[in-house]
Amino acid sequence: MADLMRGKRGLIMGVANDRSIAWGIARTMAAEGAELAFTYQGEAFGKRVEPLAASVGSDILVDCDVTDDASLDRAFDTLKERWGTIDFVVHAIAYSDKSELAGRFVDTSRENFRNSLSISCYSLIDVARRARPLMPEGGTILTLTYQGSNRVTPFYNVMGVAKAALESAVRYLANDLGPDGIRVNALSPGPMKTLAGAAIGGARKTFKHTDQNAPLGHNATLEAVGGTAAWLASDYGACTTGEIVMVDGGYHVLGMPQAGNIG
Repeated sequence: MADLMRGKRGLIMGVANDRSIAWGIARTMAAEGAELAFTYQGEAFGKRVEPLAASVGSDILVDCDVTDDASLDRAFDTLKERWGTIDFVVHAIAYSDKSELAGRFVDTSRENFRNSLSISCYSLIDVARRARPLMPEGGTILTLTYQGSNRVTPFYNVMGVAKAALESAVRYLANDLGPDGIRVNALSPGPMKTLAGAAIGGARKTFKHTDQNAPLGHNATLEAVGGTAAWLASDYGACTTGEIVMVDGGYHVLGMPQAGNIG
């Protein structure tokens, strides 16, 4: 395939480096013909994102802080000025204080709870509200979640609560924006070797455990996640909205580890 998204334009939010899930999605969408714009936060991330954007033919990069209304406004104003309309947004943004992921969930501070929910969940609502006027003919909004939203996962703590809120927001946004022809979905990969994943304690053990126990015998790849995102944002995803699409090698269906890994 090389034309699945020909003629579509969209914004990618959350690329940190070439191992980011957001970059895997961007790379696949570009290969399928999409035109892309990127946001980044701060000069350091900007230096990482610029060559990646250039490699897929994009010259639209906007410094954007999702906790700042004016910054978000500038990002979407830039898209309106350059393109007029967009067809999709990929929201790959989450944050929690790393030190609070290492202890007990019951010790979560009010400040970190507020920040985690604001950045990891409310930012999707903020983004959707600004994307809607730029999608007069409909479009797609995609975000990223993780199974720690509904199953207790070591070292995930408040991020699990934030992802649960994010998944609920996906359903409510899907209902609100459906009449406008805008689809809202979340992708839920299993553990992946990304910069964000590395911030979670025990990441290597978690990756190895799911890799060994997933029915398909391996964790998701950037290509697999990117392909799923491209399908959802393409015309083939026209009747899919409000979904949490699992891309984890089937690990989510298990109730226990595989027989050979018990004990």
